[in-house]
Amino acid sequence: MRGFWLFIFLFSLVACKGLQDVERLEKTFSQTYSHHVTLDIPDQLSKSKHGNFLLKVSGSPYEIGYKSGLLLDTMYAQQEQIFFQQIKEMTGSTRKQRFLLQFLKWYHRDILQYIPQEYQVEIFGISRFATTSLDTVASGFQRALMLHGAHDIGHAMQDLMLVGCSSVTAKGMYSLDGSIWMARNFDFYVSDAFAHNKIISFVEPQNGFKYASIGWPGMLGVVSGMNEKGLAVTINAAKSSIPLKAKLPISLVVKEILQYAETIDEAIAIAQQKQVFVSESILVASAADNNSVIIELSPKKMGVFQSDEELLICTNHFQSDIFSQDKRNQHHIRSSHSAYRCHTIQQFFEDKPQVNQYYLTDLLRKTSGIDGRELGYGNEKALNQLMAHHAVIFHPKTRRMWVSNAPYQLGAFDMYDLNEVFYKNNIVPDESQCIPEDPFMYSETFLHIKSYRELLKQVITTINSQEIIPLSVGKQLIAYNPHFWEAHFWAGRIAFVHKQYALAKMYFEQAFQCEITTEQDADLLKKWIEKCQKKIK
Repeated sequence: MRGFWLFIFLFSLVACKGLQDVERLEKTFSQTYSHHVTLDIPDQLSKSKHGNFLLKVSGSPYEIGYKSGLLLDTMYAQQEQIFFQQIKEMTGSTRKQRFLLQFLKWYHRDILQYIPQEYQVEIFGISRFATTSLDTVASGFQRALMLHGAHDIGHAMQDLMLVGCSSVTAKGMYSLDGSIWMARNFDFYVSDAFAHNKIISFVEPQNGFKYASIGWPGMLGVVSGMNEKGLAVTINAAKSSIPLKAKLPISLVVKEILQYAETIDEAIAIAQQKQVFVSESILVASAADNNSVIIELSPKKMGVFQSDEELLICTNHFQSDIFSQDKRNQHHIRSSHSAYRCHTIQQFFEDKPQVNQYYLTDLLRKTSGIDGRELGYGNEKALNQLMAHHAVIFHPKTRRMWVSNAPYQLGAFDMYDLNEVFYKNNIVPDESQCIPEDPFMYSETFLHIKSYRELLKQVITTINSQEIIPLSVGKQLIAYNPHFWEAHFWAGRIAFVHKQYALAKMYFEQAFQCEITTEQDADLLKKWIEKCQKKIK
């Protein structure tokens, strides 16, 4: 125990030393940018009929950050509270919370070396509106830096807050006029509360191109977006080793690409200059090139993948030659759900349709797997896992994009025309081009899935506390989500606690009749079956 506290003491010293640069810069920014900023005519915040918030800001880097914070003040404070509350729930004890927060501070110790100055200023601008109730955790500026690396840290730390994003581009024979389309599901999940307020940002920077992006309050980086030149970009996480420190968050790489690139070559040139700390695929589609590529970035190398066909699919593994022999990537392809989703998309396009926004919406909402197999709701092998932060469809040629409203990708997809947004100052979505909500969201099955997830949380908490759960709860889990192996697995865990080993074994074996998500999940089931067999003997 003495060794643990010595480690904490030394770790804290390193953390404090590493944060000196951040603190000095924050003081400098506070002196340089002490003035208030007034809103211009184009700057505004509104809400679409179907629920998404629409933010339009313009100006210098500081003005963009400050105006974003000013317009999103209350929502930004709520988002911070939600994020750090999630950390508390994950860690449990106060001591673990403090240690994790100290770790996060230390982890970000050198991040300023990698973030371009204009984005440092933007982040400082929005941090002026950070809630003061979390100042004991870290300063508003420090927390804003952490939040911009949340996506990267989430999947670096054993895929903590990442499931499996899926994206695709189609052109040529797949398109009515041959022009390129892009569609994506962004499956970054912290909690339902975190995804409650979705922000569609329309940004007119002092330098570079105007662009639109989809994110959350306080997020200045980009995970999905398109600029006024018809360059669309999305990101998909790939398998990473756990890095030793944070570098440039991938969302800021994408932001720079959208702000300064019109062509694929220009996007590649920007990516080549960056040092990231996790592995990520950046799917880029360009109206100027009528083409798309996947830029594959890792902390050590970069590859570019372009399909020989007119269909380009991006899930969560690398496909370029430079990563063809990468052992981590190869193992990820074999053992994860990434390749399965890739094959599901390929099969969806086998009839070579001439795609439009409606066809792509059907793809993004697809819950079944290859050959229409039922996967169970929430299975990471599905394109639609009923947990996406957002889904979006881009048509670069016309500068149009369709963005989903809650819940997940089931709500209506509103259409935004960037020509209307940036040149006529009209951010109201065109109702005539809206894609209707999915009737599934009103079904009894959807209500069952919500009940399943709430019940499962209770089951996991109770079992971890070594408390007894009625056997009937296991049956209820299966009734709510009968095709999902996970429901049968937890029913087996409940039976095992009751020492009903034959019943537990039956549930585990039933789980094997379902579509198992990963090799690791299959191995876990085998171990529990072996435990039951030993107990039965």
